[in-house]
Amino acid sequence: MAKPDDLRVGKNFAVVDKTAGEKPFSTGDKAKDKERVEQMAQRIAELQNVLYAERRRKLLVILQGMDTSGKDGTVRGVFGRIDPLGIRTVAFKAPTAVEKEHDYLWRVHQQVPGQGELVIFNRSHYEDVLVTRVHGWIDEKECRRRYAHIRDFERMLAETGTTILKFFLHISRDEQKDRLQARIDNPEKHWKFDTQDIEERKFWSDYQQAYEQAIRETDAGHAPWYSIPADSKTHRNLAIASIVQQAMEAMQLGYPPPKPELAKIRIE
Repeated sequence: MAKPDDLRVGKNFAVVDKTAGEKPFSTGDKAKDKERVEQMAQRIAELQNVLYAERRRKLLVILQGMDTSGKDGTVRGVFGRIDPLGIRTVAFKAPTAVEKEHDYLWRVHQQVPGQGELVIFNRSHYEDVLVTRVHGWIDEKECRRRYAHIRDFERMLAETGTTILKFFLHISRDEQKDRLQARIDNPEKHWKFDTQDIEERKFWSDYQQAYEQAIRETDAGHAPWYSIPADSKTHRNLAIASIVQQAMEAMQLGYPPPKPELAKIRIE
């Protein structure tokens, strides 16, 4: 069975469609895999409670992937047991008029975790080197300038107490087709469907190349990228939960020391 570091990207990272269906973390039994996800989700919630009480460090989880790759499902399946006091999810949409008046990282920096927080970015600053590049809104020179900005930004976060985990949710083109069609076929899921998703699908190959380049340029020991085979929703959650739990365990979190003065207090 795979270990968390097995999904770390390498210098020659490439997005290969067929690998999206792999299940290196699976036991081969879906019911057991779901049980393991639940156990890890509970453990992550326990660890986040200590992180929040400790109020010294921060955790930033970045979820990137094509439409329908499972960003929302990951939030529910892996992080849904955490006390709301210690967690925030930020979904980055198209920038507002006010946000456009500032540099592209301005709105992102405002949302990074504070002490004791776990923050999940559902999409992120990486959209500014993905969709902008695919549609030709920035050229190669500007794109590389932004890679440098992102590397510096993430290094600054890491050096000031933020643990960063970046996940590329890798689904195949056929799986996206099935998931989009499922939304169309189910009236209760029409609210999740946007015709723009069909237009963006036409740029599939361009997006794969943009992801490859962005991930290669911004992977770092202090801000690692993981490529998560995500055609299986259960496996996606299993892999991400494994990586997050390992990272949080490695932080060696601890509750603040007890206060001796409270020992004499008796509530009447």
